[in-house]
Amino acid sequence: MSRVQLALNVSDVDEAVAFYSKLFNAEPAKRRPGYANFAIADPPLKLVLIENAATRGHGTSAALNHLGVEVESTDEVSAATTRISEQGLATTTEEATSCCYAVQDKVWVEDPNGAPWEVYTVLADGPDAGPRNIDVTDGMACCASTPTGNAVAIACC
Repeated sequence: MSRVQLALNVSDVDEAVAFYSKLFNAEPAKRRPGYANFAIADPPLKLVLIENAATRGHGTSAALNHLGVEVESTDEVSAATTRISEQGLATTTEEATSCCYAVQDKVWVEDPNGAPWEVYTVLADGPDAGPRNIDVTDGMACCASTPTGNAVAIACC
């Protein structure tokens, strides 16, 4: 099953977990310090919350961390990489990347406005969040360089 991923920067992960638990009538699938994710069945959604105190008061644009599509296998990530590349879009791939408390294979691409999208599969639970870097546009980020190289990093989950 594929599902869309929405990763949000939140100023207080506990407050956000309480809100989204009520909104989607679901509990987080994973909780770590400053991090939570939900695997919501209806609608099919992977919701990721990444604590970033700088988010408070900056509205929707500061809240978006990245977007993604979770797939079931590395073969699906490879197929997406081939398809996206054949369409002439710049991609960045990562294999067995430890990020956001999971080991993942993934491919990154940016939309025309620079919004980062990932197609990824989770290979295993991970011991830590992975590297965290501040994007030059004041966003919270971790794990991977952007395909265009304009920002120092983009988020992962």
